[in-house]
Amino acid sequence: MVSLAERRRGAEHLEAQHGVSERRACQVVGIARSSKRRPSGRIEEARLVKRLHELSRKYPRFGYRKIHTKLREEGFKIGRERLRLLRKREGLRVPQKQRKRRRTGTSTTEVDRALHPNHVWSYDFVADQTSDGRRLRFLTVIDEFTRECLRIETSRFLNSHDVVRVLGQLIECRGAPGVIKSDNGPELTAKHVQEWIGKRGIATKYIDPGSPWQNGHNESFNAVFRDGCLDRWAFMSVREARLIAESWQQEYNEERPHGALSMKSPAAYAAEFMEAERNAA
Repeated sequence: MVSLAERRRGAEHLEAQHGVSERRACQVVGIARSSKRRPSGRIEEARLVKRLHELSRKYPRFGYRKIHTKLREEGFKIGRERLRLLRKREGLRVPQKQRKRRRTGTSTTEVDRALHPNHVWSYDFVADQTSDGRRLRFLTVIDEFTRECLRIETSRFLNSHDVVRVLGQLIECRGAPGVIKSDNGPELTAKHVQEWIGKRGIATKYIDPGSPWQNGHNESFNAVFRDGCLDRWAFMSVREARLIAESWQQEYNEERPHGALSMKSPAAYAAEFMEAERNAA
């Protein structure tokens, strides 16, 4: 036994296997009792580095001086200069530029696909403009099972209060869905929107940031809406855009064959499904 760590293990082995005292075990292996009791430097450094990473993740804008203060408060005995070098070795420098992150919505369920009408609704915003260059926004809401477009809300500006209003009107007419799916737009993740949905017993599913394919049904509908309506017409006013969007919505639901519905229109597919459910009952 040459190294200090080996001598510590040897002394512990004598105490555990042969029942000798700590004093006698240390004499046999040639180590001071204080050295045996002192924690291994490697173990202490590993614990220090782990905590250093944890604090750096929790406080990403803290430099080594502030991190040093936090570590000293927790009982770590380390000099400030050694900490600076340790942070440099671990690549934990404070980034010069921060990437702003948007607060995401809180999902309350995982849903793979809609199983019946009114099971999953999904919604999103589409942007366009009138002929004078002023902005237009459209809020589209669809039923993922029947592929019906439930609403196209048109205005210059749409915020979270408009989202609550539109959902309230749809629920009053059609009943509450089981799940509402959306991306993490600020109008859709607003606290009062989530609270309003939760109070009505509706589950929420927010897709992962930067993953539009997780809201594929609505993304696909919005692409059809843009191709068949927004790119086709030049709107002179909000009123004109609203009337044309409502007319196109009716055409989409009642006349347009849908490839995912065996070339039936969404309204026809929904009617057939409900008829089959009544006959089965």
